[in-house]
Amino acid sequence: MPSCPTGAAAHVVVGRGWQHRVVSPSGAELSRSYFEHVVGPLVEARWPGLPYAAARLGSGSDVLGLDDARSRDHDWGLRLNLLVPRGLVDDVDTHLAEHLPDSFAGHPVRFATTWDPAVRHRVQVETARELATSRLGVDPTTDLTVGDWLSITGQAVLEVTAGDVFADGAGELDGIRRRLEWYPDDVWRHVVAVDWARLAQELPFVGRTGERGDELGSRVVAARLAGVVMHLGHLLERRWAPYSKWLGTSFTRLPRAAAAAAPLEAALTASDWHRREAGLVLALRTLCRVQADTGLPTAPDPVEPFWDRPFLGVRDAAVSVVAESILDPAVRLLPRGVGSVEQWSDNVDVLTHPRRRIE
Repeated sequence: MPSCPTGAAAHVVVGRGWQHRVVSPSGAELSRSYFEHVVGPLVEARWPGLPYAAARLGSGSDVLGLDDARSRDHDWGLRLNLLVPRGLVDDVDTHLAEHLPDSFAGHPVRFATTWDPAVRHRVQVETARELATSRLGVDPTTDLTVGDWLSITGQAVLEVTAGDVFADGAGELDGIRRRLEWYPDDVWRHVVAVDWARLAQELPFVGRTGERGDELGSRVVAARLAGVVMHLGHLLERRWAPYSKWLGTSFTRLPRAAAAAAPLEAALTASDWHRREAGLVLALRTLCRVQADTGLPTAPDPVEPFWDRPFLGVRDAAVSVVAESILDPAVRLLPRGVGSVEQWSDNVDVLTHPRRRIE
């Protein structure tokens, strides 16, 4: 029998010939054990030699490995993705519905979710292509266009690539995940240039609003810019950025860009605009050094005085030096400062629904 998590608080659950010890496992650990002890054996007994993949993908903090005790109050539990050949999707789903036990490791096998009130098993049976397309809004088994790449969000890619894979007999899932490792080089350069352009659009406003006594406005602008800095940090590290709930957590785990976290915190806790601006500028200069380390072109200093006013702005060269390194004519024609969908919109309904991102 495969080994399972053990510890002082472990309890034993027995049923259908298996015995399982569990100590508050993470969602991924629970899903893996569920697959190894229950779902996998049921499928392989009915379809010996079937080429399929099993993984914990899609939505949920456990896909990112960031779930904790708080995560368990909804949509957490015995969730699994089972990716099978197209003609067997319905048959496998029906077989599991008929033969899965009522519970495993103290958790119900059938439960409702926030998107589906039906009490049913949560093994999502589909093809690998269907899974990826449902999250991305585009088909990653084909060559993606520049527009396709700009229509996907980091969170959507993570929902396909970040979770644990427990089996992949067909290799199709691995192929999809490899194709989604990162942007094509020129698209990467474009979105990096766009983040510098976004920073240029509002950095002087931190001081201008503060000078007018609008501390609330200054803080709002600074917070928005901090979000752009964290997104840029992920781009420079070639890491897909998760959605807002986990953006800060992910940023502080970046190998090099995380050095900008302390100045960002200083900016967002500053009591006056001068220190707020200083924290943001230090963060930008930190990322400029990270950018140089990646091999991308950089400006000697990303900031300069904003006209003759007592504020700092982003140098145009911080944007243009990256944009001018792009070779693909289709990418070079893209409008400056717009970029990917998550750079031009923070609307949750747009970002979380693939169809709304591409229509």
